[in-house]
Amino acid sequence: MSVDRILAVSSRIARQVIKDRRSVALIVLAPVLVMTLVGFSLFDEKVILNRITPALLGVFVLFFTFLLTGVSFLRERSQGTLERLKITPVSRADLLVGYLLGFLLFAMLQSVVILAYTVLVLPVSYQGEIWQVFVVLVLLTIVAVSLGILVSTFAKNEFQVVQFIPLVIVPQIFLTGVVVPVEGMPWLLENISKVLPLTYAVDMLIGIMLEGQGLLDFGVQIIVLSGFGAVFMIGASLTVKK
Repeated sequence: MSVDRILAVSSRIARQVIKDRRSVALIVLAPVLVMTLVGFSLFDEKVILNRITPALLGVFVLFFTFLLTGVSFLRERSQGTLERLKITPVSRADLLVGYLLGFLLFAMLQSVVILAYTVLVLPVSYQGEIWQVFVVLVLLTIVAVSLGILVSTFAKNEFQVVQFIPLVIVPQIFLTGVVVPVEGMPWLLENISKVLPLTYAVDMLIGIMLEGQGLLDFGVQIIVLSGFGAVFMIGASLTVKK
């Protein structure tokens, strides 16, 4: 891999995203609007709001990052940019790592917006360290970017990327403790939740924000979540032909 080529690819991605008003709106306005609706609809129910906020942070970071990455990467393919890059000296590894870093920059910005707005504007109480919450969101962001790139390689248009949401995102919302605690689910669903990355992110977010635990208490979850990101990126590298 070449650092110069990776940075060239990622910087080009950054310029493309900045020029796209839809992407900018998706990064900043959409999560703020959704969190505002959730926060102020439960303004008088602070106990409920505090309980669901950690899980919602994970859901929104996963959802918006997946959507941003999937649509943007598909646009690169549909416009022929990806094909033109393939005939250059840029290797497949340079290409994928460059795309990962480019999308990751804006996905992390989005995570900062969601987290900052949640803890500074909404009436949310928490116990743990915010920087540890951010570390978890960064890990989840890496997973979501890798998953978005992987899924977009199977889509032919933006509508098909959206069609993957019920298959990829919605099951994670219902099976990872966001709606019902994993421990209270039937045996089959509880075991299915173990192969969903959001389960491990939500587990850490709840432990940190509601129980005051730290990252050192979640070594297994960190390793598993990092493994998901690596597997998704390897899968993407196998589907993007050079």
